[in-house]
Amino acid sequence: MKSGKRSKDKVDITIVGGCGHVGLPLGLGFANAGKRVVALDIDAAKVAATNEGKMPFVDRGADELLAKVLANGKFTCTTDPAVISEAEVIVTIVGTPVDEHLNPRFDTIQEVILESRSRLRDGQLFILRSTLFPGTTERVAKLLAKEGFDIDVAVCPERVAEGVALEEITSLPQIVAGVTPRAQKRAEKLFKLLAPEIVPMKPLAAELAKLFTNAWRYIQFATANQFYMIANDYDMDFYEIHRAMTQDYPRAKGFPKAGFAAGPCLFKDTMQLSAFHNNTFFLGHAAMLINEGLPNYLVQRLTRKHDLSHMTVGILGMTFKADSDDPRDSLSFKLRRVLQPQCREVLCTDPYLSLPWLTPLEETVSKSDLIIIGVPHSEYKKLSFGNKPVVDIWAQTKQGGAVV
Repeated sequence: MKSGKRSKDKVDITIVGGCGHVGLPLGLGFANAGKRVVALDIDAAKVAATNEGKMPFVDRGADELLAKVLANGKFTCTTDPAVISEAEVIVTIVGTPVDEHLNPRFDTIQEVILESRSRLRDGQLFILRSTLFPGTTERVAKLLAKEGFDIDVAVCPERVAEGVALEEITSLPQIVAGVTPRAQKRAEKLFKLLAPEIVPMKPLAAELAKLFTNAWRYIQFATANQFYMIANDYDMDFYEIHRAMTQDYPRAKGFPKAGFAAGPCLFKDTMQLSAFHNNTFFLGHAAMLINEGLPNYLVQRLTRKHDLSHMTVGILGMTFKADSDDPRDSLSFKLRRVLQPQCREVLCTDPYLSLPWLTPLEETVSKSDLIIIGVPHSEYKKLSFGNKPVVDIWAQTKQGGAVV
């Protein structure tokens, strides 16, 4: 499959990993602001689809904007890494994932830099966009200097919610942290094209701000999930208690509902923060045990009330959040694995995914003896399940949130 064609005009910005959930909305935003942007990606299918005007995932307003910036020549995609040398600014979406031991992997971003040595050039601005293990930005700057480059380095962590990234890029303050004053000035100037406000920081503080944000959300969700389990174990309706706590009471306004806390960021970033602090982030580890243990808790409760070995159980929703097409690290998949040895059959459905083992919604509902709402997609709100037992930890349906 051919990579995207590039104009001979100057490239302002090359985004490495530019067809993903983080890179593509950012590229569209900069293109809409008048910059000439090229999205570099190793996924040839995504590159081809995006160049044809087809968004590879759901993001509000992106379909229309993609068509616009493709038509005016401000945006294109390619698989050709030569575009790195053509750009004034390089934005990399590569971060520091965690390995099987929950330790951060700096080698991932180091490999990207070393593989790009022949294409980088002096005078470029190199921006780190993804979540990073604290200290990574400074390490990248030292690595580039060691390789003999005079390149400005900054970290400008993404802070947007998936599905509305394009909207939030231009509505939320942007943290900007340059390794040097010159890098700071250049990065601030660039993001002032998009963000309503710039929040200047030091690189380490910016990296921690991103991790703190995601760990805080993860802990909040764990608190709600722990309270849900306590209420449920005493046959109390968690959502009746939730309403009593939050109704016209400002100090409980931010208390979230229960549900699967999943996705590619919250768990990973909480574990990165723990690794950074010598694995003594006890709140983070407790949150991980609660959130990751919720699928097991649901199944254990169900086995007390139902003989699952003679039942077909349907899971509605397999993505990691409502009305999203992203299945990464979704706990619905874990729920399916835990249920399969217990049940006669497990059927799964999701309107946003196309997987060979998924079944249509109507078939899943009609054939199942028990329904579990895995993800609260909007279209499930008005479903009728008759007298079938429904487990709805989100309180999305009329059946409520108790484990029956």
